[in-house]
Formats: sequence, C-alpha cells, structure tokens
Amino acid sequence: MWGRLSAVAGLVLAGVLALPGVAMAKPKDLDVPVGTWLAARTHPAVQLTSVSYTADVAVPTPVANLDAIRTLTQRGVDAVQSGKISSDENSIYRWVVQQMAKEPGRYFSPGSPERVVEATAGGLCTGWWVTPDGYMVTAAHCVGQEETELAQTFAAQALTEVNKKDAADLIADLGDVASDEEIVRTASKIFQTWNADNIKIRNVKSSLSLLQSLPGGGVDKTAKTVPIELVAKGTVYPGKDVAILKANGQNNLPTVPLGQDSDVRVGDTLYISGFPGTVTQTSIFNIESKLDPAFTEGPYNAGRQTPEGVPYIQTQAPSYPGNSGGPVFSKDGNVIGILVGGLIQQDGGSTEGESFVLPVSIVREKLNEKNVKPAESVTTKTYNEALDLFFANHYSEALPKFREVQALQPNHPYVARYITDSQQAITAGKDESSSSVLPWVLWGGGGLVALFVLGTLVAVVRGKSRSKVQPSSFPPAPYGAQPGYLPQGHGGQYGQPAAHPGQPYGVPQQPYQQRPPYPLPAAPEDTRAVRPQSPQYGAPRQAQGPGANTRIAGLEAELEELRRTMGQRPPEQR
Repeated sequence: MWGRLSAVAGLVLAGVLALPGVAMAKPKDLDVPVGTWLAARTHPAVQLTSVSYTADVAVPTPVANLDAIRTLTQRGVDAVQSGKISSDENSIYRWVVQQMAKEPGRYFSPGSPERVVEATAGGLCTGWWVTPDGYMVTAAHCVGQEETELAQTFAAQALTEVNKKDAADLIADLGDVASDEEIVRTASKIFQTWNADNIKIRNVKSSLSLLQSLPGGGVDKTAKTVPIELVAKGTVYPGKDVAILKANGQNNLPTVPLGQDSDVRVGDTLYISGFPGTVTQTSIFNIESKLDPAFTEGPYNAGRQTPEGVPYIQTQAPSYPGNSGGPVFSKDGNVIGILVGGLIQQDGGSTEGESFVLPVSIVREKLNEKNVKPAESVTTKTYNEALDLFFANHYSEALPKFREVQALQPNHPYVARYITDSQQAITAGKDESSSSVLPWVLWGGGGLVALFVLGTLVAVVRGKSRSKVQPSSFPPAPYGAQPGYLPQGHGGQYGQPAAHPGQPYGVPQQPYQQRPPYPLPAAPEDTRAVRPQSPQYGAPRQAQGPGANTRIAGLEAELEELRRTMGQRPPEQR
C-alpha cells in the first residue's frame, strides 16, 4: 500500500512543482541590472595580456647647437621688450625651454660617447577567450609595435634614467631655475623626444603572455604567467586592428560568444570589459583587486569609416589605455566588436565620448583566415546556468552547478566566490529553490498533498470493491488503460489524458469522472501480477486474479488507519 501511496504522491508533487510561481524565471525577467548580469557572465573570459621586449638600446650624447640657442635667446629678449612675456628670469627661461620642446632636433645634435642600455619595455592590454582550448582575440597594436612606436616606448620606459640625466644637465646650465616645476617637466619632455628620435635598437626579442587570474578573481605577484603565441595579426589602427593568439595546453576555458554587426545600432547601449591602465598602473590599489576587469557602458553614438574603408563604431562608453583589445558587448551578452582606441588630448588624457570599436565582422574575418571556430565551453554553459539560478535566488540549485564548474576549471577566477555567496545565502534563509518550498507544500495549507493521496486511494478502493461493472457505451480499452482516460476519437490516445484547458497535464478531465471506469481484462495465468503499469499513466495497477478481494479488504483497513492518524495530527502537520 505504501508503495502505491508513494507513486501517487510522486505524481502529485510533480504537478505541484510545475505550478506557476515555482518555475525558475529567465535572467532577463529578474530584477537584476543588465550590466550586472553581463559582467558576471563575461568577466571569466577576459584576461590581462602583456607584451614585453628586450633589446640593446643605444643613444648618442646630445650636444647643444649653440648658434641655434643664441638665436632663440635673442627672440626671448625681443618678446620681453614687446611685452609678450614677463621680464623675470624664470619667465624667460620657461619660454626658451618651451620653444626647444617643439623642435628638439634644432637645438641638439648627436655626439659621443654612445650610451648603451640593456633594456626591457612592454605594455598591458586586454584579451578574451573564444575557444575552450585557448584561442584568444586582442588588438593588433597590443602584440607588436612598429619600429617608430617601439623607439618611443623604449625612450619612455627603458631610457628613463638617461632622460633624467640629460634634463638635469640642461637645467644646471640654465642657472638658478631648477625649482621651477614647469621648466623641469618641459626639459624632461625635450630629451624624451630627442632620445626617441636618435635611438638605435639592436637584438630585439619580444614575448607575449597573459597573467592567469587566480580563483576568486585578481592576480597577485605569484600568479602564473602563461606564454601565448601570435597566430594572426591585422594592421594597426586605423586599419583592421585585430590579432589572434593561442595558449597551448588549455582546456575548458571560459569563453564569450560572438554576435553580428546587425545586433546593435545607433542609440543602443554598449558594454566594454577590460583593464584600464588608469587602474592597473596606479599605486592606490593592491595588485589583487586592481587586476579585476572593469566594466563600463555607454551609447552607440555613430558609425564611422576610415579613408581605407575600414568600419568603426564610435561609443560614449569610457575606455582608457589598457582597455585596448577588450570585448564590447550588446545587451544580450554577445561580442559586437573589439575596443581599439580613442582620441587622446594634448595632456595625454582620453577624450570622453570618443572610444572606437572595430566591428565583430572584422574579428570573424580574421578568425576565418586561420579556420578558428568560436565555441562555447562546457565550463561557460554550466557557469551561466548556475548564474541564472543564483540571480533567481535558487541558491541550493545553483550550488552543485558552481561546484561542477570548479571541477571543470579549477583556476576559474570567480566560481569560488559564488560558492561562498550561495552557501551564506542558504544559511541566511534566502534560498527560494523549489526544494526549499517543498516542506511547506507538503505539510502547510492543511495537508494538501495528503488530501490528494487519500482521495485517489479512496477512488481506487471503491472502484475495485464493486461486484458488477455498469455497462458502458465506449469500447473496451486495451490492457493498462485507466479510469478517466479517453480512447482515440475522444480527445486523447489510450493511456493519455484528454486535453482540457486549465488543468495540469496528467489529471483526468472532470466531465468524464462520472462515467464508469473501463473494465480491465484479466491477465493470463502465467503473467498475472507481473506486467507493470507504465509510470507516466498516473494510477496504480488494480488488483486482479485470485485473492484480490482479500487484498482490497486489507487495503481498506490500512486506509482507515491512515485517515485516523491524519485526523489526530496537529493542523500544521496535516
């Protein structure tokens, strides 16, 4: 009897759990901002990339062109006499060095000895995984610089001490003006430019790598540096500024999906993920926290095109050096482009509202050249399913999926954090998973499930206790058909409920419950009580053969005991 009770209860519970309000909502229907949902899904695939160079760097000693400097000084005197500049010494020298900074090559010539430095230089950018086995997309200018740009990079990074010495020598020659900060700053610019123009680079070696995020997010000083190879490279901005990289020995990496150019248009909101240098290169934040990707958003302002016919998207979403190569998303979470650059102000700052994005069609073009097929990883699929449950407050259902992600990708940067958050939410009683409301459904509301079970058993017992079966106008049903189910031609197939709007699937239609049940033909002697009832039919098998009346009598006794027991329970347990 209890086995039959469990079968009926299982069907009732299946119907209860399928009721509206218990089913999980879609992420877009949740009370979660689009940016929050997007950042959670896409950040695991966004990585900090690094390009580094080593070389022997040589620059000559700058020799002052005295004739040019005398001429410049005389112009300064004339400017004082005409009232264009103040007559104090600092104002005169400030004006002189400002003119030198405009054309350093006019006032200094290469001399000897040559200064040689074993130098290193490099830069940080953003990349993102497009395949589970390690193919990555970034910007072309992030993986290799042209000779002129490389010279400027070395002059700014590798020749820092040389530049400082040359600027200090110039200031000393000017006399007592070293305390003027503007003169010192301008003198430094003079020799940074001059040394870059006269630099000689030998034995250049370059390498690409990424800093693999740690579990929990961020990168610390012990984080693993993963070497990465250049697969394909376009022409730098304003060309098709995209590159394809490959990290070997990778699997189950988190990925982001590619969309289409047509997914967005002017006025839509765009979302940028990446590592702005304004954060990664500051000393304000610790290294663990500042190497999490930053997420910004802004409108699609306009479509642009270069003279060579390369399309670009202008967006007001903020971006800075270091964001280069980062993915740009639509509200649906698909990559619609790659952040390439922005206009720079004279003081070196970025111009707000002028970030430029290379459309995703160009990215697809470069991937196709190397037969790289973007694909969603199992890690990402499972992680996104877990996030949907998490944002729906279904924490106990999300937890095993997050743990599955952790098993698939032990170095996943964020899943450990979500596991902790889910556990804390469950402990705090915030879980709204279907399993968490099941006890209330079972015992609350006056024992709803128990009433369903009792009612079903009563109907079965009474039906089987009849000595005679009333005649029916319907033809006999095949073996296994149950009361309340219609034959073909009456709205449903044998063994299936007839469709009836407003009722859960699997519940017999009410208008037909008054009709007599279909008689079950006796099973052959050698198969009696052996053929099982198909579980989807929704009713326990009726007793047949010798001894059936005895079993029914025992069943009624058990049923009476169950009713008595339920009647003695407190209301909250019924």
